[in-house]
Amino acid sequence: MGISLQHFEQMKARLKTPRRSAVASASPGFGKPAPWHGVILGIDPSLRGTGFGVIRAGKAEPQMLACGTITCPPHWEKSRCLAKILQTCREVLKAHQPETCVVEGLFYAQNLKTAIIMGEARGAALAAVAESGVDIYEIAPRKVKQAIVGHGGAQKLAVAKMVQRILRLAEPPGPDAADALALALAHVHSQGRFGLNAPKKI
Repeated sequence: MGISLQHFEQMKARLKTPRRSAVASASPGFGKPAPWHGVILGIDPSLRGTGFGVIRAGKAEPQMLACGTITCPPHWEKSRCLAKILQTCREVLKAHQPETCVVEGLFYAQNLKTAIIMGEARGAALAAVAESGVDIYEIAPRKVKQAIVGHGGAQKLAVAKMVQRILRLAEPPGPDAADALALALAHVHSQGRFGLNAPKKI
């Protein structure tokens, strides 16, 4: 089928006109994602020492609002520890009103009893968050260390030191609180990577 000279000139003109890519038109500002703002609660569950950390993310550097460890003495019954984890998480949620909660993802424990106890502590913390209506995400431990320190095999001390540096703290937080703060910071980090390896919502 032949084309006229007029149609030929129109085709040449269209080829010379810059075209936006399908990705660009579908995602305005791709490559410069909007910064994530809000209050994030990180929880590192454990029966005897559940760490928690609350940060505020915004245009400037992230700011720590609170952190601590829910400590339960060895002589406490398991049920008493779970009740304290639940109640303390409720108090933290009420005090800081986070918009997002991030917990450490499940890991493979060689000891079945240890895995069950960890799961129970995790469940107590998650129950408190879930009843508040806050969105919950989980991030694998290695991914948290990768985001904060740069490699997935980092030791707890290295994580604590880097958390101290990022949040400009006077001293490193305790190991459990540091891990919780690292979870919250890793969530902020994930929001600036175009959705790749995004935390899993649970």
